[in-house]
Amino acid sequence: MLPSNIFMDSLIAKLYQSPKTILTTKDLALLWEETNPFNLKSKIGYYAKQGALIRLTRGVFAKNKNYNSKELATSIYTPSYISFETVLREAGIIFQHYDTIFIAGPWPLTKKIRQYIFTFRKLKDSVLYNSAGVKNENNFSIATPERAFLDMIYLFPKYYFDNLKSINWETCFELAKIYDNQQLIKRLTKYQKNYVE
Repeated sequence: MLPSNIFMDSLIAKLYQSPKTILTTKDLALLWEETNPFNLKSKIGYYAKQGALIRLTRGVFAKNKNYNSKELATSIYTPSYISFETVLREAGIIFQHYDTIFIAGPWPLTKKIRQYIFTFRKLKDSVLYNSAGVKNENNFSIATPERAFLDMIYLFPKYYFDNLKSINWETCFELAKIYDNQQLIKRLTKYQKNYVE
């Protein structure tokens, strides 16, 4: 049995007070202070039917159609953060446009949700859980250009970059330590040498 309309309206109000455009089942449980999984499922089901929540994928919902695709990207799996071509393109380091949003995550997977394509690339846990060079903005986590550059050369040793002018090499060498990988340091040194010459 669902609670009274007044109570339901207060749940809706809480939903819209949240700055997030994407909410996971866990977010909703915290927001509504609901510890009973059965009650939570009932409430989510009710609001999805009412159109107050849009079910995007398992355990992930949007408040309306104007949700942030990057917020959705990092809500599918945790931990995860936007990186690779998505960040490098926005930073002007690569010029090639991709419709796909690239994310560092716990396993490799490509997933289409509505009009968006998300490609997750697996990074080892010690890297993925390290927040150095990852910032939180607009309710999602995103790599700095240096971290995205390192993620890229860690997985793709011979990747071609169009413009490394904005890269801070000192920051890169500092961040490179989190990968605990000598080959990565060698690659980074080579990229720097080729760029500086």
